[in-house]
Amino acid sequence: MSPKTLFSLHGKTALVTGGATGIGRMAAQGLIEAGARVLIASRKADACRAVADELNAIGAEGSVEGFGGDVGSADGLSALAEEIKSRTDRIDIIMNNSGTSWGAPLEEFPYDAWQSVMAVNVAGPFELTRQLLPLLRAAASPEDPARIVNVGSVMGEVPMGDGAYSYAASKSAIIHMTRILAKELAHEHITANALAPGPFVSRMTAFATADPKTRDKVGKSVPLGRVGRDEDIAAAMQFLCGPGGGYVTGAIIPVSGGINVMSGQNIFAAAFE
Repeated sequence: MSPKTLFSLHGKTALVTGGATGIGRMAAQGLIEAGARVLIASRKADACRAVADELNAIGAEGSVEGFGGDVGSADGLSALAEEIKSRTDRIDIIMNNSGTSWGAPLEEFPYDAWQSVMAVNVAGPFELTRQLLPLLRAAASPEDPARIVNVGSVMGEVPMGDGAYSYAASKSAIIHMTRILAKELAHEHITANALAPGPFVSRMTAFATADPKTRDKVGKSVPLGRVGRDEDIAAAMQFLCGPGGGYVTGAIIPVSGGINVMSGQNIFAAAFE
């Protein structure tokens, strides 16, 4: 029951989509620190290769390979699946992290913002996982299941539009899809869980988190008083993907600093003021 045993990923091969930035990069570093071989892919192949070089230079026990891949189209998904199959005959861990968003006021929110967001955030993870099922099955065993980790959002759990209506709905959809996959794949010794992050520093949230002063204001709106840190994602992935997480499936891990349990003001508080 030592940490080295419970969270070790030595000998494991993981795929992290969108692994060059934000939560994907945090996860990739956490996985290599635990000893995994990590494949990172996104539309920006050069960025993935550069990040792989950076992460390989830190001296972690695992390694990173970066290459291009597009989860936003059927052709892109097929090409990505073939690229992965050319690199490995088994996948122990898939982290479906690639995502996109669109923000606009309710009255101005465009129709096109639905198709593009749902394609990347919901259809993409489903189709990539479907195409890579043979590699997951090759890695799965009763003693050590293969793992699927989808990236949802706290916005998929609580009614927060914040101008990102299609994004919030897509994250609710992938959370539900995670539970469905957990049910359907458990007998094949494949677990499916999801992270539901709150605010983290990333390219997607740069408008609110890039500036330290703005980031501090955002953090103060979180019950635990801060935005997320790299280690919050790394630790969640090490738990879900290591031996210590092998009996967990269908879980939604609220890496949101308590936003997931915010339920509004106390309606009777004013009576005692």
